[in-house]
Amino acid sequence: MFVSVRLEAGRFRMTESRNTYMKKRKIFGLILFCFTFFIYIILFSFKRDLIISSLQYFMHIFVKVFYITLIVFIFIFLTNLFLKPKSIAKHLGKKSGLKGWIIAIISGIISMGSIYLWYPLLTELKEKGMRKGLIAAFLYNRAVKIPLLPLMVYYFGWLFALSLTLYTIIFSVFMGIIIERTS
Repeated sequence: MFVSVRLEAGRFRMTESRNTYMKKRKIFGLILFCFTFFIYIILFSFKRDLIISSLQYFMHIFVKVFYITLIVFIFIFLTNLFLKPKSIAKHLGKKSGLKGWIIAIISGIISMGSIYLWYPLLTELKEKGMRKGLIAAFLYNRAVKIPLLPLMVYYFGWLFALSLTLYTIIFSVFMGIIIERTS
């Protein structure tokens, strides 16, 4: 097993090689899958109704998430196809400036679906040069939901909705700056 020691911002950090880490993750995933499958087989012999309703619920959730997952994977494919590390570094890298913050804020606001489905894309963008602060701003601005703004205005008034939206956008930039300075 290859282990390296890196000095980052005055701290020592021990890191495994990426291949070793990925092998451990795959083995753990396989063990977890086999364990779960084994538990389902045992429970199926005792509680068939429970297992059938559990599988029906799984299919219901799977169908709900499938389309969003498909859209995210299409975004990842298009990112790999069209966006090169130089272009990401230019628009979302260290020298992106105000343009990078605007892109992160707007893309966070218009993004849809479950947040954990966006993690692979954000990881890919980070590996190609996206700043950590812009990732934080993207994630922070996912709290602003354009389709729900009229409902918020109806229940709480336009002043509250506008104030909350502006504070979310402003503090996303502050949080991004803090994350960049501490990491």
